Amino acid sequence: MSVQERKQRERAVRERLIVATARELAEQQGWDAVTTRRLAERIEYSQPVLYSHFRGKREIIGAVALEGAAEMAAAVRAAASAANSPRERVAALARAYLDFAERNPAVYDALFQLDGGLAYAQEDTPEPLKDAFAALMESLGEVAGDGVHPGLFTEVFWAALHGLATLTRAGRLPRGDAERRVELLVDRLAVT
Repeated sequence: MSVQERKQRERAVRERLIVATARELAEQQGWDAVTTRRLAERIEYSQPVLYSHFRGKREIIGAVALEGAAEMAAAVRAAASAANSPRERVAALARAYLDFAERNPAVYDALFQLDGGLAYAQEDTPEPLKDAFAALMESLGEVAGDGVHPGLFTEVFWAALHGLATLTRAGRLPRGDAERRVELLVDRLAVT
């Protein structure tokens, strides 16, 4: 291995450490606790080293969001692939999405609430974000209904899931009715 290859590998390891540490700190204490000074202390590197990877917190949030998008896409696909019918796939997708949001609140915030400097629904949208949307559309497109654009239907269904996730997390909706909400959403919105 050349010196340059070793340095590139070490740089990639440091970058993953920064992202993992930011994510861990955000999940434990919230995004306000994530500062470059605190991250530098936790990973035992200087702030200039941290800034050599990311220009600031905004880019770190973006990196966490991209990682989270890939994880969410995998979770949604795994849940949907285990189902036997279109209706079951949509219900499994909805449960997986809501479960991901509940288990990973800081990552969910990085994806959908905070400014990570990422473009959404545009030509220059990063591939992990496009893939997360595609993971939703794979199951939702088949139940959109005649004459309904699958992408548009996916946006509406996703917006409903996002609303359920954020309102439940904020305590605006009682957690005990989560499954009934999923069933209602699937039965009323998804044509099966």
